[in-house]
Amino acid sequence: MTLAPALPDVGIDAATEAARAFLEALGVPCDGPSTERSPRRMAEAYAAMLTPRPFAMTTFPNEEQYDELVVVRTIPVQSLCEHHLLPFIGVAHVGYLPAGRILGLSKFARVVEMFARRPQVQERLTRQVADWIDAELAPQGVGVVVEAEHLCMSMRGVRAGGAVTTTSALSGVLRDSPATRAEFFAAVRS
Repeated sequence: MTLAPALPDVGIDAATEAARAFLEALGVPCDGPSTERSPRRMAEAYAAMLTPRPFAMTTFPNEEQYDELVVVRTIPVQSLCEHHLLPFIGVAHVGYLPAGRILGLSKFARVVEMFARRPQVQERLTRQVADWIDAELAPQGVGVVVEAEHLCMSMRGVRAGGAVTTTSALSGVLRDSPATRAEFFAAVRS
């Protein structure tokens, strides 16, 4: 199954004009040699940040009956805070305990990107990744941890640069079994 981008087609020309009006309203001139293309660059940058790449879902039968934890660590996360439309950047750690099917490893990064490429809050992003893997694979359990720095917190307001927010979402045995839960968090920290 191929997943389509979550957002509709982007109107770059309309976004360029809106970006120009926005920048000029803030006193940023857009008529100099180094800034005349800035509104278009801004529109294209936001379009790229808001559009996930489609991908084909690849799962395989768990023919070997693998029943140990699978964890993919340090998956890049780049999203936009839905409150300020500023980036938050970090990593995701995704794990699951297989049942009847296993997921192609590159798909973990694709799933994270699919949910990150839209205005988001980190808590929802974490839960969406976990719920999607749970629904698509029906594993014994899923665990997702996202660690990110929010530029809306680093560059404005409190200006607490370097502060990292950590969120987690667990289901199945990763939530219910203390030993499996501990194994997942130990794998994420290693």
